[in-house]
Amino acid sequence: MLDVLYLAHDVADPAIRRRTLMLEAGGANVTLAGFRRGADTPAVDGHIELGVTRDGRFGQRIAAVGKAAMALGGKLRGVGRPGVIIARNLEMLALANRANAVFGGDVPIVYECLDIHRLLLRNDLAGRTLRAAEQYLGRNVSLLVTSSPAFIENYFRPISRLKAPTLLLENQVIELADNAEMQTARPRPPQPGEPWKIGWFGALRCSKSLKLLADFTRAMDGKFEVVLRGRPAYSEFDDFNGFVENEPFMRFHGAYKNPEDLARIYDEVQFSWGIDFFEEGLNSSWLLPNRLYEGCRYNAVPIAMRGTETARFISAKHIGLVLDRADSAALATLFADMTPERYLAEFGKVAATGSPTWIFDRADCQRLVNRLAALRANDPKTASIHELSQTHSNKGGLL
Repeated sequence: MLDVLYLAHDVADPAIRRRTLMLEAGGANVTLAGFRRGADTPAVDGHIELGVTRDGRFGQRIAAVGKAAMALGGKLRGVGRPGVIIARNLEMLALANRANAVFGGDVPIVYECLDIHRLLLRNDLAGRTLRAAEQYLGRNVSLLVTSSPAFIENYFRPISRLKAPTLLLENQVIELADNAEMQTARPRPPQPGEPWKIGWFGALRCSKSLKLLADFTRAMDGKFEVVLRGRPAYSEFDDFNGFVENEPFMRFHGAYKNPEDLARIYDEVQFSWGIDFFEEGLNSSWLLPNRLYEGCRYNAVPIAMRGTETARFISAKHIGLVLDRADSAALATLFADMTPERYLAEFGKVAATGSPTWIFDRADCQRLVNRLAALRANDPKTASIHELSQTHSNKGGLL
């Protein structure tokens, strides 16, 4: 069995839980160590707490990582030597190097980077310093894991100085049940007199999207409603809760569990908001968000912004709706001729892609763990990136 030490920037992040489930389903034994994002964030059972960090406070996070590094030997005293260390984000890569030293200095390190922070892309001293830090901290990385081809094409290949081989691991939905292929989503056009519903689920951090959707639903006078679920990044909004409460056609229903709640919550909407302006023109233009895979798995029609990787992705599959401009008038035009018949046609296109495009099953989990175990064995013939790529060539999963 492969023992994995997973160092997490935010142990309560649903994506951390999803990755842990994935590794465990593949046969790995996972020890989770990491930070809580905010003092009010509840602890996660069974993890090793490294401290508390705060959204949007980069200096505080650096200080917290430095403090954790000094205490890491004691924190890991009861942990057996892992076969691999996974560092989620750059700040955890610093701790991965420290943990590696604690365990003797020859444990393979995997750098998991699913967002490119805007500071890494700046051309000033701060940007150059952070990239130099990434290069230095990544000097012992055996494998880079990222979630979008655009991250590789726009950052890791032309800008980053990391030399590690790359594994593309998209944000697909975990489905471990043997009958996953039998679980289908039904068409759900609104009943007469009811509004069309757009679901914006997941990490809610884009104030521009919130304002755009509010303006659009007000302009449509109740013909469309926006349902929000997930974890708001409150630091990115002046008053998220107050804003939503004052919008007549918006509803926020709190957090959800992935994958347990996905079928239920997507069954309540016809469309899935796949647009993010949080780091417009940079990370937001390059990512392939979790909600894209979640929604399409349950045949919610995706909405993407033209010029983004998400728009290119869905256009290549001939599904979804692409918004030309980020204003309520353009969104109204996009939906101008939305009828039950058009919706059913769009639903059918998503359904025709098949669930394997959107899911990560138990066999995929086992292949992932085998790939990580091969790092420990230092055997390039075992579960190579090429073999994983061939296995997933029809799914868009691993490259």
